Amino acid sequence: MSGLQLVKHHGLGNDFLVAFHVEGTDDELSALARALCDRRRGVGADGLLIGESDPNASARMVLFNADGSRAEMSGNGIRCFAQALATRRGDLSTQTVRTDAGVRTVELTKTSDPSTVQATVEMGEVTEIDEPSNWASIGADPGRPVAHLSLGNPHAVVPVDDVTVVDLVALGAKVPLINLEIIEPGPEPHAITMRVHERGAGITEACGTGACAAAVAAWRWGMAALADGKLIVHMDGGSASVGFIADGDPHAPARVSLTGPSTYVATIEFPHL
Repeated sequence: MSGLQLVKHHGLGNDFLVAFHVEGTDDELSALARALCDRRRGVGADGLLIGESDPNASARMVLFNADGSRAEMSGNGIRCFAQALATRRGDLSTQTVRTDAGVRTVELTKTSDPSTVQATVEMGEVTEIDEPSNWASIGADPGRPVAHLSLGNPHAVVPVDDVTVVDLVALGAKVPLINLEIIEPGPEPHAITMRVHERGAGITEACGTGACAAAVAAWRWGMAALADGKLIVHMDGGSASVGFIADGDPHAPARVSLTGPSTYVATIEFPHL
């Protein structure tokens, strides 16, 4: 592989490297992700996004986590990818991005910061899945509900009294094949506070798909009420808005959208790699 241009973006502190038209097998791209995402020996990021041409979409996005594993979807990642793609295209028109979880539509708008755009992503259905292996080791309170949900990638949402006192690193290590979200209500009536341990990345400052899963779980449990069809999710890196496209039946699969920022950080040129 000779010559590689990367652009780095972050969505609420969840940071990604984006590269277009990178040739290589999955194993080679996995190794590249591990090398580039290393925060001490590489550039540093939570994941690597590879952009490819797609005849039936604006582009295809392939996501490798920092540990080299391939992931189906990222709500923050796709916003970063869309901003990078918009810069290449020279416009902010609506995009259709094909992911391993299906096609997602992204709408972009300018903000007062020239490095930042606001993006709304149609995230599709949030469906129920089986609990992950080794789930009993988490020691969740049997008197409280737990939600195992998918947005194309797997999530487990656990309500707690105070997200700041939970040893999320230890809990996440027990269920490494799922994204683990812990949530508490508020501080506003239409909001929740969330921390996340992501599959393949560990503790991150924000998780877009996790915010959607957490919002759906919190709404179904009555932990938070919708305001104008939306629920705010506060995370370590900032806040995102989850919109409920159909919210009439709490037992039906919810369809949601995710709105939040993407910020351009830097362009990195590798003459030889």
